[in-house]
Amino acid sequence: MEEAATPVDGEHVVGALSPSRAGDFRACPLQYRLRTIDRLPEQPSPAAVRGTVVHKLLQDLFDLPAAERTPDRAEGMVQTAWELVVDAEPELATMFGLNSADDGPDIADWLTSCREALRGYFDLEDPRRLEPAEREVYVEALLESRLLLRGFVDRIDIARDGSVRVVDYKTGRSPGVGYESKALFQLRFYALVLWRTRGVLPTVLQLIYLGDSQVISYRPDEHDLRATERLVEALWRAIDEARSTGEWLPNPGFACARCSFQHLCPAFGNVPPPLPETPGPVSTTGTSPVTSGAAQGTGSSG
Repeated sequence: MEEAATPVDGEHVVGALSPSRAGDFRACPLQYRLRTIDRLPEQPSPAAVRGTVVHKLLQDLFDLPAAERTPDRAEGMVQTAWELVVDAEPELATMFGLNSADDGPDIADWLTSCREALRGYFDLEDPRRLEPAEREVYVEALLESRLLLRGFVDRIDIARDGSVRVVDYKTGRSPGVGYESKALFQLRFYALVLWRTRGVLPTVLQLIYLGDSQVISYRPDEHDLRATERLVEALWRAIDEARSTGEWLPNPGFACARCSFQHLCPAFGNVPPPLPETPGPVSTTGTSPVTSGAAQGTGSSG
C-alpha cells in the first residue's frame, strides 16, 4: 500500500485529499477503495459527461467580450465544447456508439440537454455583468497535520469591497430539504483552503444548480471552517485506518443506483476483488497522478 508519508511538491505530507475523494469515502468506503486504490475503470455516464461539457463551455464563455456572452452564443458553442472534450478523452465517444457498433444515448438529444442546462444558467445569472477574478483555479493548502488539501474551484468572484464569492456549477438538480449542508461540503473545503493559503475568509459560498435553476448560498465563518478542517482530518484518519485494516465497507443507500461497482459489492450479493498487492500511489485528487488534479472541477455533474 501507499507509504504513510509521501513527498509531494517538495513537501513531506501524510497524504493528499480532494473534496471529490473525501466525498467518495463519506458516501461509501468501498466505492472509494475501488475508485481510488484499485483504480477500476468506470463507464462514463451521460450526466457526468454533460457536466464536463457544460463546465468547459462556461469557462470558455468568460473568455468572450462581455457583450457577446449571450444565450444564443453559448448554445452555439455546445458542439465545439463537446468536440474539445472528446479530443481530450476519445473514449467518451463510445458512450454514444460513435466508435463502435454498440447502441448508446441519442447524441442529438443529449446535446439538447446540454443546451437546456445552459438556459438554466442564464435564468440565474447574466454573464455580461460579471468579470470573475479566477476560473477553474487550482488551490492547495498543507494543514498543520501535514495533510494536503487540493482541488479545482470553478469560479472565484471578488467584489469592489474585497469580499470573495466561491462559485461551483452543478448540472444536476438541487438537493432536497435537509441535504444542503452535505452539498456545501465541497465549497467549505475550498473555503478552508483559500482561508489557510490567502488569509481571506470567503464571504459567500454559492452552488448554482442548472438542472432546476436554483442557487444555494451560504455565508461561512471561522467556526465553520475550523469544523471543516477537523472533519477532513478525521476522514483522512478513517481512510488511513481502512488502508491499514483492509476493511473497506459498503454503505448501501439511494446513491447505489448510480454506482458503477454494484457487480463487486457485497450489499448486492457480490464479492469485491482482492486488494492490489503492489498498487501505485493512491490518487486522492480525482485524477491518476497524486500531484495532479486537472480534472477535478470540470468533471463534476452535481
